[in-house]
Amino acid sequence: MPTTLGFNQYGKAENRVVRITRDGGTHHIKDLNVSVSLSGDMADVHYSGSNAHVLPTDTMKNTVYVFAKEHGIASAEEFGIRLARHFVTGRDAIHRARVRIEEYAWERIAAAGEGEHSFVRRGQETRVAQITFDGADGAWEVISGLTDLTVLNSTGSEFRGFARDAYTTLAETRDRILATDVSARWRHRWTGGGVPPETVGRTVGGRAAGDGADGGVGSAAGEREAMPDWNESYEQTKSHLLRAFAETYSLSLQQTLYRMGARVIDHRAEIDEIRFALPNKHHFLVDLGPFGLENDNEVYVAADRPYGLIEATVLRDGAEQRIPPDLTAV
Repeated sequence: MPTTLGFNQYGKAENRVVRITRDGGTHHIKDLNVSVSLSGDMADVHYSGSNAHVLPTDTMKNTVYVFAKEHGIASAEEFGIRLARHFVTGRDAIHRARVRIEEYAWERIAAAGEGEHSFVRRGQETRVAQITFDGADGAWEVISGLTDLTVLNSTGSEFRGFARDAYTTLAETRDRILATDVSARWRHRWTGGGVPPETVGRTVGGRAAGDGADGGVGSAAGEREAMPDWNESYEQTKSHLLRAFAETYSLSLQQTLYRMGARVIDHRAEIDEIRFALPNKHHFLVDLGPFGLENDNEVYVAADRPYGLIEATVLRDGAEQRIPPDLTAV
């Protein structure tokens, strides 16, 4: 039967790079896991095995390390933007680049003596980013996020009034532990303004890389927009997620999810869409009756599986849903 090639991409996955910035005796650390995927004019390598358009994945790995040296790592998002633009503008056969980054946080250890160069891994969550650049139309998409942000309310949550059928055995509760590992991704409305300066003047399809069709950098209306402060945006977004979780009296995890997303959209003008996957980390009261003891919501068993899984996207009015559902997969 006749066949044809569908969408394809290739790249180098999980390039671990640690960048140390030395400021006298004070050191700063950035610890990333970078995965690069490229797509474009790759029919020949699939049909005939010709590698003429194939940039080796080993080259992608080397580029990550060279860029870390030459440009430093101000944020996962900016580093990914530099890489994506480089791969698309550097090779005619490469039309689209997607860079996914995980960032592992470290905090400084206070110690006696000269210099500040000792760190301990901070285990609260993993920061993530996905940067996509399409050279055909100069379109950018930056999705930031986090995984494994474990949160818990020891009260202020209930679950009752739910539907029942012949197989329902769950009892209603007016006071329960609500706990989850937050996996969240949020899409920035930024589309290319304030791009890294080393790419100025390079072209894709006859126009400056990142330009909209009218010549405005990344803007359909020709309006040049500033690049966000990615680090500030991340910290503020995380703060709003945590405050919404803590301040919501929860009647369901779905309600809490929506409040978390709505708070981010309401308070962060640079974000148009946020998607969550929230596993419900069940805590069940232990029956202490056989020991002649009452359990007044004090002793629980934490069950790791099975678990409920709540997923949803919250959008700014008029915004288009673009974050793939599997990007927050648990």
